[in-house]
Amino acid sequence: MDETRIQDRGMAGTVSPESLDERPPVKQARLKGGVGQGIAHDSGTKHVTGAARYIDDEPELPGTLQVFIAMSARAHARIRAIDLSPVRAAPGVVCVLSASDIPGVNDYSPVFGDDPIFAEDLVSYVGQPLFAVAAADLNAARMAAKLARVDYEDLLAAITIPQAIRLADEFGEDLLPPHEMRLGDAEAALAAAPHVVEGSVETGGQDHFYLEGQIAYAIPGEDGDMLVHSSTQHPSEVQHNVAKALGLADHAVTVEVRRMGGGFGGKESQPALFASVCALVARATGRPAKCRLDRDDDMEMTGKRHEMRADYRVGHDAAGRILGAEFRHVVRCGYSKDLSGAIADRAMFHADNAYDLKAARIHSRRLKTHTVSNTAFRGFGGPQGMVAIERAIDRIAFDLKLDPLDVRRRNFYPAMGGGRFGRTPYHQTVEDCVVAEIVGDLETSSDYRARREAVRAFNAESPILKKGLALTPVKFGISFTTSHLNQAGALVHVYKDGSVALNHGGTEMGQGLFTKVAQVVAEEFQIDVSNVKITATTTAKVPNTSATAASSGSDLNGMAAQAAARTIKGRLIDYAMQRYHVAREEVVFLPGRVRIGAEEKRFRDLVGEAYLARVSLSSTGFYATPGIAYDRESASGKPFYYFAYGAACAEVVVDTLTGENRLLRADILHDAGQSLNPALDLGQIEGGFVQGMGWLTTEELWWDKAGRLRTHAPSTYKIPTANDRPDDLRVKLWEKGRNPAATIYRSKAVGEPPFMLALSVFSALNDAVCAAGDYRRFPDLDAPATPERLLAAVDAVRGG
Repeated sequence: MDETRIQDRGMAGTVSPESLDERPPVKQARLKGGVGQGIAHDSGTKHVTGAARYIDDEPELPGTLQVFIAMSARAHARIRAIDLSPVRAAPGVVCVLSASDIPGVNDYSPVFGDDPIFAEDLVSYVGQPLFAVAAADLNAARMAAKLARVDYEDLLAAITIPQAIRLADEFGEDLLPPHEMRLGDAEAALAAAPHVVEGSVETGGQDHFYLEGQIAYAIPGEDGDMLVHSSTQHPSEVQHNVAKALGLADHAVTVEVRRMGGGFGGKESQPALFASVCALVARATGRPAKCRLDRDDDMEMTGKRHEMRADYRVGHDAAGRILGAEFRHVVRCGYSKDLSGAIADRAMFHADNAYDLKAARIHSRRLKTHTVSNTAFRGFGGPQGMVAIERAIDRIAFDLKLDPLDVRRRNFYPAMGGGRFGRTPYHQTVEDCVVAEIVGDLETSSDYRARREAVRAFNAESPILKKGLALTPVKFGISFTTSHLNQAGALVHVYKDGSVALNHGGTEMGQGLFTKVAQVVAEEFQIDVSNVKITATTTAKVPNTSATAASSGSDLNGMAAQAAARTIKGRLIDYAMQRYHVAREEVVFLPGRVRIGAEEKRFRDLVGEAYLARVSLSSTGFYATPGIAYDRESASGKPFYYFAYGAACAEVVVDTLTGENRLLRADILHDAGQSLNPALDLGQIEGGFVQGMGWLTTEELWWDKAGRLRTHAPSTYKIPTANDRPDDLRVKLWEKGRNPAATIYRSKAVGEPPFMLALSVFSALNDAVCAAGDYRRFPDLDAPATPERLLAAVDAVRGG
C-alpha cells in the first residue's frame, strides 16, 4: 500500500502502514481498548460469575447420546479375544463401536499414524481406548462397558526410564531416532578445561490438569456433514482427523470452539481422539453424541509432560566461565510418537538456556514406554532442557565457592548492541540478548546481595529451618520449530454501521488471545474495542490453521488480523480520496472518526458511505513468520524468530525434619517487548511461574509396576493452590522492553517463557539443602523436589 497519513494511537505523521508496529504505544484516552492498554479479558466477568459458556454448558439437542470410552486394563498385551455382545445387550445401550466399525482410518495421531482410535490386536498402555459405548445416559454406558469380556496375553512392559533403556538396547531400536547438535569441539574443550563438573538430573512428568476436561460434541448434518464442538487448541487438526476417521473430505467436517477451560498443550493433539469417537457415534446413529471425560479417566487416557533424564559434563575455568559442555538427554515418550520428536528437539534447543556455550555437544534419545503417549505441555520440552545447565552452574559455583549469580552473569550471551554475537549449539546467532540487563535490574530491585547475606545469617542461627535464595534467567526461543506451522489466517468484516466482526485461527483457553487480537483490530481502525465482536474459532471461516501453541498465538494471529484490517482500511482510504478529491495523506484515521481534508466524519458514517458505493468491507488476512528455517540433517539454522527473556529471584525455607518447604518471596522481571496488554501479560507471567513451581516441587506422577497410573485425581496429584503462591510476589514487566524483530506492535510472546522462571525455586531449594549440610556437600536433587526427596537430600548432605 502507498504511504498513508494515519493518526495512530494519538500520534500524527506520515508513515507506511507496514511500519506502524515499530512505534511505541501511547495510551489514547478516546480510544478504549487499543494496543498497549491493560484492559480486562473479554470473558473475565463471565469467568468469575460462571456465565462463560463451555461445550458442556450448551443445551443438548434432542436425542443426544452420551459416550463412554472403555480402556485397556493392561500396559502391554495382545488381545486374544474381545466379546462385546453383553455390552450391546445391556439396558439403554444404543451403539457400541470398536476398530472394525471405523469407515475411514483408525488413527488420530498428529503426524506419524501410530495412535489408533481403538486398539485392535495390541494394547500398549493402561487406559488405551478399546471401544465406545453410547447411551442416552452416561451411567448406563459406563455400566454396560464393564460387561465386556477381554482376553489378554501379557507381554513385557517398560514403565520406567531404566526399563525403557534396557528394552531399547535389547531390541536395538528407540521409539524415534536419536538426534545430536554440535558446536565446536566439545570433547577437546572438556579435556583441556582446568575444572569439570558432571552429574545427572531427572525431571518428572506433569499432568495438564485443565479445569475443563476433554470434551467433544458431534452433530450430524445432511449429506454426511459433521459439526463438531471440541475443546481443542488445534481445530484444524481435529477437523482433518475426524474427516479421516469418517472417510470424508475435510470440507465435510466443521470444528468450532469458542473457549476452553485451560489447555497448556494438553488440548493440542489429544482432543482429536474424543472428537473422532463422537463423530463416529453420530455417523453410526444419526444422533448427536457427546463425550465428556471425568477427571480420573482424563488423567489415565491423555498424555503428560515428558519425563527426562539429563546427564551433563561441563568444563570451566577458575572464574566459572564455561569452556565446553556435553549433555545427554534420555526422553520418556510413552507408547507412540505423538509430538515427541519436536518436544525432544526443543529440550536440546534450550540446553544452553541463556548461556554462551563456546563448545557444546547435545545428544538426545527418545524412548518408548508402555504408558500413555506423552505430549505437548507449556514450554514444549524447553523446561526439561534448561534444568541441567542450571544444575551445572549451581555446582560450579559451589565448587569454586562463588555466588551462583556471578557465575551466571559471566556466561550470558553477549548483550544486544555490543557488537558481538553468541552462537547457539544449533548455530543460530543470538542478536537480541537483553538478559544481562534484565538480571542486573532484578538484582537491584530484589535487593539480592543483601538478602543473600541475610539468608546465610539466618541459616547460621537456625538448626531446623534452612533458607535458600537463587536468581535465575530465562532465554526462550519463539516460533514453531516445525517451520511450516508458523502461519495464520484471519477474517475481518466491517458492517455498514461501523461495527466489526473478527475471526481468526487462534483459540481462547483463558490466556486472553481473543482480547489482544481484538485490540489490534481496534487500533487499526481507531475504534473502541467494544465495537469489535469476537467470534468463535471455526474451520469454516479460517482453514488450515496451526495450533494455538509455541507462545505464538498473538504473534501469528495478531499479524493476520492486522493484515485483514489494513486491507479494508486501504479500501476506505481509496474511496475517500475518490469521493472527496483529496490526496492520500489527507485521509487521517482518528479515534472514532476520520479526517478527510478539512472535514471530519464518524468512522461509521464513512463505512456507511463506502457500503453504498459498493466498496468491499470484508477481507481475509494472512501472515507467515519470515526468515526462519532449521535443517535437522546438519542440526543448524534459525528455528526461532526471536528470543524472550526474563529473570526471577526466589527465596524458600525448608524444614529439615520433614522436607516440607515454602516459597517465601518471588521477584520476577520479564520482557514482553511492548506489551499488547500489560494486565493480561502480568497474569500469564504469574500463572506460568506458579505452574512451573508445581512441576518442580509438588506434581508427581507415579505408575505402579503394572503400568497403572496411581496419581489420577486431585486426592493423589497435587497441583499448586492459592496457598502455595508466596505471600510476597512481585511481578513486573521490563519497562525497557521492545522487540527488535518485526512482531505485532513490537510485542513479545508471553505464554510459555514465564514457566521456566520457576527454575529459581528449584535452585533456591538446592541452596537450602546445601545449608543443611553446612555447605560441605552439593546435593543430588531431582524434580519434583517433593518433601520426601528434599528430606533424602538433607540426610545425604549431612552424611547419612
